[in-house]
Amino acid sequence: MSNASYRWVIVAAGGLLGCMAIGAMFSLPVFLQPIARDTGWSVTGVSGAMTIGFIAMASASMLWGNLSDRFGARPVVLTGSVLLTASLALASRATSLAEFQLVFGLLVGAATAAIFAPMMACVTGWFDTQRSLAVSLVSAGMGMAPMTMSPLAAWLVSIHGWRTSMLIIAAVAAAVMIPAALLVRRPPAAEMGNTPALQDAEPQSSMSIGQAIRSPQFIILLLTNFFCCATHSGPIFHTVSYAVSCGIPLIAAVTIYSLEGLAGLGGRVVFGVLGDRLGAKRVLVGGLLLQAFGALAYVFVRELAGFYAVAALFGFIYAGVMPLYAVLARENFPMRMMGTIIGGTAMAASLGMATGPLAGGLIYDTFASYEWLYIGAWAIGIGAFLIALTFRPFPQAQPVSGFQTS
Repeated sequence: MSNASYRWVIVAAGGLLGCMAIGAMFSLPVFLQPIARDTGWSVTGVSGAMTIGFIAMASASMLWGNLSDRFGARPVVLTGSVLLTASLALASRATSLAEFQLVFGLLVGAATAAIFAPMMACVTGWFDTQRSLAVSLVSAGMGMAPMTMSPLAAWLVSIHGWRTSMLIIAAVAAAVMIPAALLVRRPPAAEMGNTPALQDAEPQSSMSIGQAIRSPQFIILLLTNFFCCATHSGPIFHTVSYAVSCGIPLIAAVTIYSLEGLAGLGGRVVFGVLGDRLGAKRVLVGGLLLQAFGALAYVFVRELAGFYAVAALFGFIYAGVMPLYAVLARENFPMRMMGTIIGGTAMAASLGMATGPLAGGLIYDTFASYEWLYIGAWAIGIGAFLIALTFRPFPQAQPVSGFQTS
């Protein structure tokens, strides 16, 4: 199979791996109330496992990204796939809150980090044209998680209880992720990376990793991604519980989460196409502003129809903006350090995602209401928009003549 064809296999493998990894981690909102009822652990405590997971993702992202720069994406994502499935199985057997937080939080979070940055870096290396669309399609695979893993988890937990359900999800993840990881190959840009012509055409080809991570462009990408994810992490994690607190049955509330994911699929594709046509930065800035007001809209809904409308809008927007960070990274930094750079942005994203679950749990435990969570998310979203406005790309390098990209 030619490189022009196989690059779409990489996109499919990346989407599948991301769907399973993100889906397994984000099954926790569905398990939240069943775990709390079965064990007597507090909602804040169980939510804390998610916060620990995002901190673990943040801590491991640059490490996994650097390893993928050195050894390629395949061994990294294969290791992450095995670690993820083993961690889910161990979490299902946890007998204390501390043990659950350690295993589900630390190990599942670190394993998930082994999928995201290496695969995004790999995909950006396979595409010079249609890059925004390709990255968005991989991200769309991750967005399938609310429509696949969350309903599966809700159905399983209604029949088997949370422990058996989590063990079944671990088995499904192993059966899907390990074969998909074996399909991953190094991009042609990485294989040709030592040729002078390609090096000269790379963005900032003479830049060292130290110079890259100290550059204003990298720092602004990190800050924007942090505040962007801090904006939507609380609404993503707590909207199911918020809907239940408004009197909506759990099985119906989970469909809100699924609809958000479905809308996100469209958002990723639309934002990807717009990013290729209008430029990734321009689309990102506009999307961040819309995301802030999408979060605020949850304050005004109480009925299932209102939740559906806001979830569709919010999911479309926040899912659409997320792949654009990888595109901006590839446009401004050389391929040889792409895993490290995208790992850095993933680190910032994970730290941002870590704020929502814990903050939402504390807000609910304190006020017995989620309204202030969504108001705070709006304010943080405006901050992300303002930071993104300050991003100034490096001058663009010229593409290599004759390099196959279509």
